[in-house]
Amino acid sequence: MTYILGVDGGNTKTIALLARQDGTILGAGRGGCGDIYADAGPDGAIAEIERAVLTALASGGAQAADLEFGAYSLAGADWPEDFALFEREMRRLGFGRTIKVVNDALGALWAGAPDGAGVSVVCGTGIAIGARGLDGRIWHGSFWLEPLGANELGHRLLRAVLRAELAIDPPTALTARVLEFYGCEHLEQVLHACTARGATPPNVGRLARVLLDEAARGDPTARRIAIEHGQALGDYALVAARQVGIERVPFTLVLAGGVLRHPGRLLAETLAARVRDVAPDVHVIDSRFEPAVGALFLALESAGVAIDAPLLARLTPTLPSAAFFAT
Repeated sequence: MTYILGVDGGNTKTIALLARQDGTILGAGRGGCGDIYADAGPDGAIAEIERAVLTALASGGAQAADLEFGAYSLAGADWPEDFALFEREMRRLGFGRTIKVVNDALGALWAGAPDGAGVSVVCGTGIAIGARGLDGRIWHGSFWLEPLGANELGHRLLRAVLRAELAIDPPTALTARVLEFYGCEHLEQVLHACTARGATPPNVGRLARVLLDEAARGDPTARRIAIEHGQALGDYALVAARQVGIERVPFTLVLAGGVLRHPGRLLAETLAARVRDVAPDVHVIDSRFEPAVGALFLALESAGVAIDAPLLARLTPTLPSAAFFAT
């Protein structure tokens, strides 16, 4: 039997999906951070990818030697030497007779728009933005992009409540939410926990949900931050479209990642509006599938398999549960 592998490696988690060539998913595995630029370095990232793939193989009753095609959509696949490292390591592990590595923005693009012109904006712990042109040209943002993910939203929230506490800016409902979130009575306690010598700073990325909750409730400070953030993401989406020559033609804008899945739509709507100012014919969609499915589509495409309705009818019922993908 021919087995197909799709892997999505991010800063928070790595997901591997094993499928037959007809699109039926047979196994799935999960690992930790697959980004070679993260604290654990290349060895740690490769180990997490290996763990996810071996788990997927075991759950699907397959061996690495059975893998015909492997596609890897990976955070940290930024520069030529990064692609060379990932490809070398995947070959060493035997994870596909044919191996394709792309930046993690492109897995998300294939998940939402498997064909045609498109731009993907993934906003999770960090961000990834990629594009595909009508001629097949691709581009990913990598280090051209400023930090605009959950971590940056959390830092901006903290700056806003500290400025409000010092009466530089107006009071905000975010202050009470931050105190509740960290279980503190005073903001100075939060500041101390973040900055004291020898302290382990709390994970501020978790505050992104707090900020978007309050933006949805109408807090002016939260709304301002969310709108500025959405506009910045929209600017970079337009950059991606220009890089592959589609900013003046209809294209699909795929929104993905935990931050953009928040039920409060201000951030996503602001992003889309910014893009429509320049590209009024853009078609905006929330990705139907997780980025790991996009990596699987890439592998199937490499195998000459069409991503059509019959394939999706076989793939969709065999997907792992939403909880498996949750961050």
